[in-house]
Amino acid sequence: EAMAVPDIAMLSLGIEARAGTVSEAQAQASESMDKVMEALKDNRIAEKDIQTQRFSIYPITKWDRDEDEEEIVGYRVTNMVLAKIREVDKAGAIIDAVAKAGGDYTRIRDISFTIDDPTSYYEEARAKAMEDAKNKAEQLADLAGVKLGKPSYISEGAIYRPPINRGYEEAGGPVPAPETPISPGELKITLNVQVAYAIV
Repeated sequence: EAMAVPDIAMLSLGIEARAGTVSEAQAQASESMDKVMEALKDNRIAEKDIQTQRFSIYPITKWDRDEDEEEIVGYRVTNMVLAKIREVDKAGAIIDAVAKAGGDYTRIRDISFTIDDPTSYYEEARAKAMEDAKNKAEQLADLAGVKLGKPSYISEGAIYRPPINRGYEEAGGPVPAPETPISPGELKITLNVQVAYAIV
């Protein structure tokens, strides 16, 4: 295993607007989303690091008992994006900025953490795994009264622990003070090796 401090925060956020007509809901969502996008760019989130996850328009219905059927009473427009935050320590401030920009239309689905380049952590785990395999093989050889030769077979399997999800829903309102606390913690990267040694 190798423990890694995340250097990337993935923030799922967006806008949800409701109105009596599709055009009204779209207009509200578009105006609020423009403000949210501006807030992200003001916090140095590059355009390449913002990806649309979901855009939907759904009717809002209620049951009409008199007519014994569903009645459309409005429409809901949802626009969600995934923002890659490369300055993890700014995640709380960015959440606050987005909530302020989007107001009551703001929706923040979850935040997760990952490693931009986990190569060095896999190398660390691989070295530990091979050392562990050799130590165990040498002990078994000593117990069996035989001499250990060179490895004749090596197989590797990496296990990437999924990013930590901290899901919550925020619907605008006053911006918290001080900034929203966000803790990235650590990620565990695990790598398994199977090694067969010759007996000489």
